Order: sequence, then C-alpha cells, then structure tokens
Amino acid sequence: MQDSPEKNIKLTISYDGTEFFGWQTQPGKRTIQETIEKAIEKITGHEAKLMGSGRTDSGVHALGQVANFKTRSTIETTRIAMALNSYLPEDVSILEAEDANICFDANRSAISKTYRYVIRCSRATDPFSRKYAHTVKYSLDEEKMRVAATALLGTHDFQCFETDWPNRATSIRNIHKAIISRMGDWIWITVEADGFLYNMVRAIVGSLIEIGRGFWPVEKMEQIIASRNRNHAGPTAPAKGLYLLKVNYDKIHE
Repeated sequence: MQDSPEKNIKLTISYDGTEFFGWQTQPGKRTIQETIEKAIEKITGHEAKLMGSGRTDSGVHALGQVANFKTRSTIETTRIAMALNSYLPEDVSILEAEDANICFDANRSAISKTYRYVIRCSRATDPFSRKYAHTVKYSLDEEKMRVAATALLGTHDFQCFETDWPNRATSIRNIHKAIISRMGDWIWITVEADGFLYNMVRAIVGSLIEIGRGFWPVEKMEQIIASRNRNHAGPTAPAKGLYLLKVNYDKIHE
C-alpha cells in the first residue's frame, strides 16, 4: 500500500466495558486500546499507537470515548469507521472517524469530559440491566442528592474522591456540572469537569447514595471535600453503572 502524507485520525468510540479490562493495553488481558489497535493494523497495514482521551477502568462503558492515531495509509477517512468495525467485536464500535489537526491529541486537547452514572432503585434484580446499572435495594431521596451535589461545583481539591492518592500531579479539578435526574426507579448522575481523578466519579456517587438513603445529612458533602481525606467519603460505586458520555474539545485544537 503506497504511503501518503501523514494524517491524524480522530475516532469517536462506543463500547460495552463488561468483558474488557479497561482501556489501556495490559499484557495478557483484553483491553479496548489493544483491540482497536489490532483492527487499525489490519486496515492500514502498519502498527499504530492509539491515544485515548483518558483511561476507563475495567467494567466501565463509553458512549463517546475519543481517541486518535496517525497514519500514512491511503485509505479514505470516510471509509475508516466502516473498515474498522468490520474487524471489531460486537462490544466495541467506531461511531465516527474524522480528519483532525496534526497536533490534535485526544487526551491533551480535551477541555472537559462528561460522565454519567446509572442507578436503579429496586429490591428485585433486573436481568437486562444488571451489567449496565448499579441496583440499590433501598429508596433514595434524589432531592437531597441534588442539593448535596451543588457543593461539588467549582474548583476544589478533590483528593477526598481519589483512590490511592496521589495519582496525578494535582488533585485540583473544576466541576462544571453535577446533575441528578430521576425517572421512576432510575436515577442518573451526570458530572462534567475539566478532568477526573482515579475513581473520582464512582466515589462521588457512593457519597451521594449515602446522602440519598438518609445515612448522611446533605451538609456532609461539603465536609467531605473540606477534609481532603478519602476515608471520609462514601464507598466506590461499582464500575458497571459508569459511562463516559462525551469528551469536549476547543475547536481550534481539532
């Protein structure tokens, strides 16, 4: 296959994380990154390093993960998504492939990310959602959760929600949105921030559940953040309820 000038391909990806050991390639384990890289090699004829917007953990799902790779392949960009999907398993799909600025980096160019966590309140197990939502067998007061979530907004040191601190150079993050929605037995928590710490969303959810069930007062959220201590926050909610919903970019970097 004849080479052409190098181009940078931006992929939008959806996957069911149930049977994956997370995003990042790990020896001897099935990961999303390695699975897609193998498909890229099949359609381009060369190895490629796929750069994701961030790592999702084992069991976490994505509706709008973003990644990029560079190639000199002559395959038309408009055909890349279809070509990759022909080699990918059913639990991962390329939604879109686009030409990006050669300097675009799916991780470094991101200005914010949006995650959603799905909770089902029921004493009975639902066979159809058991891998895609966290079922709690007690009632939750979503209004208390909604009030508590307002304490998350703005710029704070969120090491209280970080597992195995420190994992990053700083634990200071800016949360733009923290929205609690409900329909019947279903509650979903949507959080947008300029970045997230390891297990941050799942620890936030675990804390909101404790408040929603009446185990903690609404004011507890402010106290948790002020403490900067992971031991003061709630448990880490299961990975299966978490979805990477969207990654946002400044158009100038795309």
